[in-house]
Amino acid sequence: MRITTIAAAAALALTANIAVARDNLQIAGSSTVLPYATIVAEAFGENTDFPTPVVESGGSSSGLKRFCEGVGENTIDIANASRRIKDSEREVCAANGVLDITEVRIGYDGIVFAVDKSNPGFEALTVGQIYTALTANNNITTWNQVDAALPNVAITAFIPGTKHGTREVFEEKVLLAGCEETGDFDKFLEALGDKKEAQHKCMEVSMDRTVDIDGDYTETLARIDANKNAIGVFGLAFYYNNTNKLNVATIGGVVPSQATIATGEYPISRPLYFYIKDAHIGAIPGLLEYAQFFMSDDIAAVDGPLVTYGLVEDLELATTQEMLANK
Repeated sequence: MRITTIAAAAALALTANIAVARDNLQIAGSSTVLPYATIVAEAFGENTDFPTPVVESGGSSSGLKRFCEGVGENTIDIANASRRIKDSEREVCAANGVLDITEVRIGYDGIVFAVDKSNPGFEALTVGQIYTALTANNNITTWNQVDAALPNVAITAFIPGTKHGTREVFEEKVLLAGCEETGDFDKFLEALGDKKEAQHKCMEVSMDRTVDIDGDYTETLARIDANKNAIGVFGLAFYYNNTNKLNVATIGGVVPSQATIATGEYPISRPLYFYIKDAHIGAIPGLLEYAQFFMSDDIAAVDGPLVTYGLVEDLELATTQEMLANK
């Protein structure tokens, strides 16, 4: 999707000498998109005449911040994101001369709650239970205080840090949804008299029971390995590739899977994206070719390596391919 087309000629003029300094793509952003982008980058380097792109993580917000720093050889070409770019980020981009941006939706992923294989009792959860366990609006300390059917162990949850796009999905589709499910949202709204303030109240987490993870899912996995009673937030694909170490919980009775995410039955899912700096197309060799390669049938369709890894195929893949072919 083309976000803006303002002053494309001016942006292109700024990039006339980018290729002099480097010829490899620079990509950063979402830790959820990172494994998919890494798979594609390695395949791109092996199967084309272009160098293998450099792919870094750091989180969606961090990647988009770097993306919006400006146009030129010292700025990245693509930002990976597990959420859509915000209006405020587009404004920063525009102020720094990043005037044309192409949004590419690569598919869908789900957020799952998983525990160590040795930790029984967390096979089935609801967003209401998770909210109650993690909210700052109560003083409970153990899971059986949330629900007598849950284990009598201390609540410790490793959740995505605030620079990750996953955090925003977690807040909206778990904390806020759970707050509404338990009836707390209506109480907050009545007490505060403002919908946004009530929502903010719902999304406040206990600092004693939650730990922000600013790294990627491997850090969360390591934390759970060290604390067998803890629960962690992961992307579906990461769980798929670590089923020997993790048990995943159903949410509201729905098993997280590619099928339940594709149908919308699983409640905690989100689209994944990457954003192209159009001013770098033609200046950085292979930029458009990488995007087209990424979204090709061989890579992104149902039999490709991304879906094999855990991505849920975008049913509008052909539309994205046509858009990139016409750039």
